[in-house]
Amino acid sequence: MRKLQASGVYLLMMFMTAFAGSTIFTTYSIYYVTVLELRPFELLLIGTVLEITVLVFEGITGAVADLYSRRLSVVIGMTVMGCGFLLEGSIIWFTGQGPAVPAVVWVMAAQLLFGLGWTFVSGADTAWIMDELGKEKAGSIFMKAEKASLAASLLGAGTSVGLSLAAPNLPYLAGGAVYLLLGAGLVFLMKETGFVRQERAAGSPLKAWARTWHSGASIIAGSPLLLMLVVVSLFGGAASEGYDRLWQIHLIEGIGFPDGFVPMAVWFGIISALSTLLAIPAVHIAERRIDMQKEKLLTAVLMVLTMVRIGAVLLLALAPGFYTALAAVLLLAVADAVSGPVHKTWLNMHLGSSTRATVLSMISQADALGQTAGGPAVGYIGSRFSIRASLLAAALLLLPVAGLFGRLLRRR
Repeated sequence: MRKLQASGVYLLMMFMTAFAGSTIFTTYSIYYVTVLELRPFELLLIGTVLEITVLVFEGITGAVADLYSRRLSVVIGMTVMGCGFLLEGSIIWFTGQGPAVPAVVWVMAAQLLFGLGWTFVSGADTAWIMDELGKEKAGSIFMKAEKASLAASLLGAGTSVGLSLAAPNLPYLAGGAVYLLLGAGLVFLMKETGFVRQERAAGSPLKAWARTWHSGASIIAGSPLLLMLVVVSLFGGAASEGYDRLWQIHLIEGIGFPDGFVPMAVWFGIISALSTLLAIPAVHIAERRIDMQKEKLLTAVLMVLTMVRIGAVLLLALAPGFYTALAAVLLLAVADAVSGPVHKTWLNMHLGSSTRATVLSMISQADALGQTAGGPAVGYIGSRFSIRASLLAAALLLLPVAGLFGRLLRRR
């Protein structure tokens, strides 16, 4: 009963966060580009602020989850993220009143809150469910969570389109409210029965945190596999920042939508819905065909999916028209959906419970470092040349990731 309850709470948490995220991000570019009038370099700058926040706080908040409570860390994170999105959705109501503060500054402040909240959740949610269920159940629950998230994303896409047609900032306000309600609900629903709090020697909490952080760093330093994963995260983060921030503005300004009476918000809703409808059967097939207990097989799958992602980004960069670009976006969405639970299962095979959240946070820090370093560079390419050039650079940054997975596969 304890494991069933934990599984239900985890699936609910993944469903609600995916719904909130889809509500916010399906049409966010309309709010950014047409209302706040942000340019490509400003979009990458916003992303850089977010990733610097993650880079700075991931190690600290991961150690909090290992030292004190995974549940507490998740609840704090949901609440802070909710506040950040509510602030972001409120920008159009107070910009221009009193001393002029550029919209991009307010967005960066909101993204700082989002990043801080994310660091509390990142690693802590995975560590919590691993403690409750055990490693043998990891692959199954992560696949189920991915399918629940995809279903929620489909619902969120429709909600985002409807709210955006009424007012472009409403998706942010609705998504922020969902995060706040989820944080409050988890206070009562989320039980922590499998977590064994570390024994803390006498001394300040700062020293306890430092010991936990050092223990996590030692685990990474002593594992060639985890060190290689840090490098993968660096390059993967640099590539994803360029794609995630620019694909929608590329469709708006570089490709253009088909002539007709379909509003831009509806097009983004259609794209999100198609992505989800294609990803759900793909994840279901992966769940049935991939043995999530075989490490070598998971490594091969991750290498193939990385190659698919490279091809999709290249196709988008070189797309001559809308429907080719649409095919690239959909292909990348399916690859990402399958890759998520496979990557999470593969990683947790090598982590112990006592420092799991800290190590996961450090790997997330490597991803954030890649995005922080790579994002502005990719954004500069877009400002200096074109968004197509930025996307080409993002595809090239994924090549070392595929190479490292291939090298690891040969060693295994």
